[in-house]
Amino acid sequence: YKTVVASLSAFMNSELSAFYFDIRKDTLYCDPPSSLARKAALTAIDMICDAILRWLAPVLSFSCEEAWSLYRPGAEASVHLTLFPDGLQAFRDDALAAKWQTIRDVRRVVTGALELERAAKNIGSSLEASPVIYVSDRQTLGTLFDVDLAEVCITSNYEIREGEAPAGAFRLNDVPNVAVVVEKAVGKKCARSWKILPTVGEDAEYPDVSPRDAVALREWKAMGVTP
Repeated sequence: YKTVVASLSAFMNSELSAFYFDIRKDTLYCDPPSSLARKAALTAIDMICDAILRWLAPVLSFSCEEAWSLYRPGAEASVHLTLFPDGLQAFRDDALAAKWQTIRDVRRVVTGALELERAAKNIGSSLEASPVIYVSDRQTLGTLFDVDLAEVCITSNYEIREGEAPAGAFRLNDVPNVAVVVEKAVGKKCARSWKILPTVGEDAEYPDVSPRDAVALREWKAMGVTP
């Protein structure tokens, strides 16, 4: 009992709330309905919710029963009539996990640098920042080439530079070869995503948002929905 509850609590607090949901909320809230990333996130969340409700049902019986009736009203009459999820081991990918461990290590360095800037009152929200990330290790650099670190670190922009960082850059002892200098984001604040971008105002129909958000607003409008 203690092992299951502790494991699920750690998963929901650390992996979901503090990491996955924190990163993905911009995509979920602001991407257009046609966005593949948004659809992928909704699919992942659907699978996570289904599994967690079944796992927690023996522990939080009434709460999970109520949540299940709202989540899957057309499925089994009770979460307690279902089986624990099976087949999730097919999603295990050790190489992908190792890649994301590197990304999370880099994110920790960026987050540490942002916290110092926040404490010094140089920035308020992390979206006011555009970190410059210095990477002196070619393998780490290769891991980051297809990753949007602005999304992962919840900043408005970012830049990666190969090589040694200046002396005053922020470092963590357990993440060698990575250092960060925090710069202010350049541009105007998007009224929808709150990101500070030079592209805000490029869309004449929606001059107070970024082009991505303008596309989303146009799609929601065509569907007859006011986001």
